[in-house]
Amino acid sequence: MFKPKAIALALAMTTSLFAVGSQAAAPQPSVVIVHGAFADGSDWGKVVPLLQAEGIKVTVVQNPLTSLADDVAATQRVLNNQDNSVVLVGHSWGGTVISQAGTDQKVRALVYVAAFAPDAGQATKDLGKDYPAPSGVKDIAADKNGFLYMTPQGMATGFAQDLPAVQTAVMSATQGPIRASAFDDKTSAAAWKGKPTWYVVAREDRMIQPDLQRAFAKKLKAQVTEVEASHVPQQSRPADVAKVIIQAVHKTQEQTAQVADATQQPRGPQNSKNGV
Repeated sequence: MFKPKAIALALAMTTSLFAVGSQAAAPQPSVVIVHGAFADGSDWGKVVPLLQAEGIKVTVVQNPLTSLADDVAATQRVLNNQDNSVVLVGHSWGGTVISQAGTDQKVRALVYVAAFAPDAGQATKDLGKDYPAPSGVKDIAADKNGFLYMTPQGMATGFAQDLPAVQTAVMSATQGPIRASAFDDKTSAAAWKGKPTWYVVAREDRMIQPDLQRAFAKKLKAQVTEVEASHVPQQSRPADVAKVIIQAVHKTQEQTAQVADATQQPRGPQNSKNGV
């Protein structure tokens, strides 16, 4: 006849091993990055290798920047190709995009980097009305096709003032102009409601007021990291930005394992009327 203490110990060891096994088996989330206006995917060229060095699968969406719907559709196509859960990252205008696209059930966490974070029904153009206009926006110009772009001067002094001139010159040449009407497009969802979020505040941002960023982070109840950086901390402080994304990946993986463990826990034996 088995002793009660021995049975209890065996059950405890089995449960512990089961939990460890389920956590070890939890797949690592991939990272999908949505760049902002006046940029393209190469804007994340310094962060991507840092994430890949940790074994993280990374995809950067190439936004058409023609409308919110078009950018969300481009993001959705990338999300459709992910095999496991996703940490979705957005910079600047990309924050508006992930606030909408992040409702996809594969998306388990959101990371905003000096980004807009609208609520459902809000347009990006309306988000900073209660704050002074940031100094860098004066260097946004319109072309003959209804698209907006940063002037070379604006790229160097307002968009990325903490980067060398040779780099801002390249950024100016490779930027993706955004259709002006995109800023009028309203979101129909706010993915950050009910999902873990992280926010990187750029203290020296001249495109989105740092205090507005802090207000976004508070509204999102996000885990906040502040860095001394221009509007593009992914360029000037890539290690700091990568660290936040890696934290989000690890936390998401941990939570996925915990959920899997909770749903797969073996049920204990039922006591008989006669006892053990």
